[in-house]
Amino acid sequence: MPGRLRTWDHALFAAVADRHWPGAERALPGLSHTADRSRLWLGLAATMAFSGLGGVKARRAAVRGVASLAVASATVNTIAKGAVRRRRPILDAVPAIRHLKAQPVTTSFPSGHAASAAAFATGVALESRGWGALVAPLAASVAFSRVYTGVHYPSDVLAGAAIGAGAAVLVRRLLTPRPPAPPSQPLVTAPALPAGRGLCVVANPGSGTAETLHELRTEIPEAAFTVWSPDSGPLTDALEEAAARAAEEGGALGVLGGDGTVGAAAPVALRHDVPLAVLPGGTFNHLALDLGIHRPADVLRALESGDAIAVDVARFVPGPDAERHGGVGHFVNTFSLGAYGELVEVRERWSGRVGSWPASLLAAFTVLRHARPVELTINGRRRSVWLLFAGNCAYSALGGTAARRSNLADGQLEVHVVHGGRWARVRLLSAAATGLLHRSPVHAAARVAAVRLTGIRPGTVCAFDGETAPAPPELLLDKEERRLTVYRPLPVWLTGLDPSW
Repeated sequence: MPGRLRTWDHALFAAVADRHWPGAERALPGLSHTADRSRLWLGLAATMAFSGLGGVKARRAAVRGVASLAVASATVNTIAKGAVRRRRPILDAVPAIRHLKAQPVTTSFPSGHAASAAAFATGVALESRGWGALVAPLAASVAFSRVYTGVHYPSDVLAGAAIGAGAAVLVRRLLTPRPPAPPSQPLVTAPALPAGRGLCVVANPGSGTAETLHELRTEIPEAAFTVWSPDSGPLTDALEEAAARAAEEGGALGVLGGDGTVGAAAPVALRHDVPLAVLPGGTFNHLALDLGIHRPADVLRALESGDAIAVDVARFVPGPDAERHGGVGHFVNTFSLGAYGELVEVRERWSGRVGSWPASLLAAFTVLRHARPVELTINGRRRSVWLLFAGNCAYSALGGTAARRSNLADGQLEVHVVHGGRWARVRLLSAAATGLLHRSPVHAAARVAAVRLTGIRPGTVCAFDGETAPAPPELLLDKEERRLTVYRPLPVWLTGLDPSW
């Protein structure tokens, strides 16, 4: 270290040691001890993940924070400390009340505590501004406590914080998937709606949209927003009113919500012959991802220019007694019978208490223990199936977040059947774990225009776009004859716009 910098470092350390900090003598040493072995940050991450405060963003922020912390800690302990080997400060000038009960034995440069604190706080802030604002003062206090207690020089702390922040930025780049290419389909005619003029939006805050609602109101200030709640009546009524108003104004129906909300809006928009604008922000919003809509600016760009594509709307039609079973249902993503429907039902039962992510884990565990194959007839052939899955158009993969559709109007249903039978559960899990599901004898797949299901036993649950309902004895899965016009942004490189816009 250059002489001038070393002089500054020691002088600042001495100034902190000489300064009386009211109330800090007991608080800061205790806080520093709490951060040993990253206990403080792991506890905060668990709180963020399981408290339900902040929804999906909070859980993603917790994961990013912990991953950033792990990278920073590994960098400091395996590379940085061994490369410099700086001795710890002499404690003579530091009041004894500030001393840690157990003095660290590793080298001084850089500060591992400061690196972990900065990594966690930066990782969280890059994903959730709200949680980042709460964590940042705590991280700064932990970093300062290392100088206050006399175990680090200020330069140790600054270097550690720089390593931690850098680790968080690196983790963000590694964990942020490259946005999939939007559907390679020709554009269709849709009205241009500058600043959202003529856009009638129905927002479902119960689908994890509350965080983005304010941002969207700012981005599209001339859109008319209706915030729906169960107390105000059925969601379909709010969608019908908004679609009718959009038709009168020559505009479009907008929807802000999860998969179920978007699935409910699609047939309404089709009925009123208005385009649909899918806004990002729902708990799960797979159609928005397939359209290349990841942030408000994406849909705003499509609205400004009137860029849209045609999208298939799939349906499931009950048998002769259709009205008793709720009439025709629709889905824009997926439909399933069997284990997945039960998983969704258990997840929804628990998500309000423990949050969506923990509820998903609990649901998977419950279903794997108790689910049984479903008996039904598929196109005239009796089958025992663990799962029947029908996707609206062809998916690039089945299961996991990598599954995407490159064509949203191919006229096909992608049907997957996991057969029941002896050891089917074990064979299925083994095939999925080894990546050989497509070659497993318990799995079959086909792309068809329609599939007829009969002889469905009472008590069977069907799932469609995240919603669940009792399955009727007979079902025909096919598609609406007309396609829905949905706004879709052109790739940025094709528009000539600044990618940061």
